[in-house]
Amino acid sequence: MAPNSNRETQSVLQHWHRDVPNDRMAHLVRDAGRLLAKSLQSRLAEHGVSFGHWSFLRILWVTEGLTQRELSEEAGVMEPTTFTALKAMEANQLIERRHLNGNRRKLHIFLTDKGRALKDVLTPLAEDVNRVALEGVSEQDRKATRNTLLAMIDNLAVDNAATDDIEPKR
Repeated sequence: MAPNSNRETQSVLQHWHRDVPNDRMAHLVRDAGRLLAKSLQSRLAEHGVSFGHWSFLRILWVTEGLTQRELSEEAGVMEPTTFTALKAMEANQLIERRHLNGNRRKLHIFLTDKGRALKDVLTPLAEDVNRVALEGVSEQDRKATRNTLLAMIDNLAVDNAATDDIEPKR
C-alpha cells in the first residue's frame, strides 16, 4: 500500500475510533464508501481498469446500447465526465460507439468482446472487497445494516424529490 494511502486509512481509523466515535451517520457512510472504493480501485488497477470506468462497465454489462446521456443518468455523473471516460474506454478497446437505425445524431454505447469479458474478471474482485469489508460481521448485523442503508436511501430520495420541486430563491 502506498504511504499516502496508508496515511488516509490511519486517519479514518483514528477519527472513528478515537477522535469522534459518535460522529454523524453521513460521515460514517462516506468514509466506509471511500475505503470500499479504495480497496476496489487497487484491485482494478492490477487489471488496467480505472475505478472511474467501473460504474460504466457495470451498467453496460446489464444494458448495452444506451446513449451517452442515458449512461450519464444511470451512473449519476455529468455528461462531460461520461464523455471523457468513454473516450478512454474506447481507446482501451472496452467499448464502441455506434449510430443506430440511421440516426446520425445519437451515438449508442456497446461493449467490445474485451469489455464484455472483463465482467468475469472484475466481478470477483468486487465480491472480494465485500467479503473483506464484512469479515467478522454476523448475518444478522449484515441484514440490519442493509435494511438501514436502504431505509436511508428511501428517505433521502423522498427528501431530494421534495427539494427538487422547490423553486430556487432569486
